[in-house]
Amino acid sequence: MPRYKEIPNVGLYLEQTVKYINECLAPIEISITPSMLSNYVKKGYIDRPVKKQYYADQIAYAIYIVIIKQVLSMDNIASLFVLQKATYTLPVAYDYFCSELEKTLVAIFEDKEEPKKETGDSSFEKKMLRSVIIAVSHIIYLNDCFKNNLQDNASDFIRRAK
Repeated sequence: MPRYKEIPNVGLYLEQTVKYINECLAPIEISITPSMLSNYVKKGYIDRPVKKQYYADQIAYAIYIVIIKQVLSMDNIASLFVLQKATYTLPVAYDYFCSELEKTLVAIFEDKEEPKKETGDSSFEKKMLRSVIIAVSHIIYLNDCFKNNLQDNASDFIRRAK
């Protein structure tokens, strides 16, 4: 996952933005379409492009939405945005999300225990986000299992049955 400072902030057009996001999300097999991104803008989840160009803030929100919509409704995602804006800057919140998602995915795919919670008091906002990250990580893992492992096992079963 690209960190906030790595996201292009030069202004990408719609197709370029979609291509960039899809390249970032290819390893977890989640994607966005131009119409999806346009709808997020139309509904007010992402700021309108400036002269038809998307910048780092809009791209970070789009990446977050595309991943989290695997487990949450857009209304709930909008509520998380309100929490985020009241407690953390976008770069801090986005980088934390990326870091926690990566740690959780590695733990799940390597069949380890999920990463330990931070020591000290976790805020309500962090607990909510961690819960979302754990849920989406399990969805990504299950989708990978269905795509790769179960299809292979089904093919083996069919060959043996013949």
